[in-house]
Amino acid sequence: MRIRLEGSDLPGRRPGAAADRLRLHNVHVGVQRKAEVVDRIPADTAEARWTFEVTSREVDGLLDVGGPWVHGRPGARFLYLSWGAVDGDAFAMFRRAKLMFGDIPTDVLRAAHDGAGTLVGRLGLTDAAGEPACARVRPVWTVEA
Repeated sequence: MRIRLEGSDLPGRRPGAAADRLRLHNVHVGVQRKAEVVDRIPADTAEARWTFEVTSREVDGLLDVGGPWVHGRPGARFLYLSWGAVDGDAFAMFRRAKLMFGDIPTDVLRAAHDGAGTLVGRLGLTDAAGEPACARVRPVWTVEA
């Protein structure tokens, strides 16, 4: 199953001290593949986009997802978007956003599993305080051809 995450409203694009701090520390956000954060994008980019494949299968009438991008145990699977400061090749993670598969409407997830198109999650990447979005975030999920 193909997944595309589209992030908007990155915190480093806003005015103010919090955004200045993010830019000063070269903060990036990327998707976590196993323990590594890949496809990192600067926090002051206009938008972020990640596309990757996960496996999906039916187990006892329920859909389960897996693969190196997927974390958590069956029934509580999720994706991570991880924030960190970049210094050369080093990435010092300081915050993560968790995108739960259980938050995806069943009909949308099933359509993606059945091959109707790409599962697309759209989300803002700045929280109410102007900081990088973290903890459990809830994208708007659709399936697009």
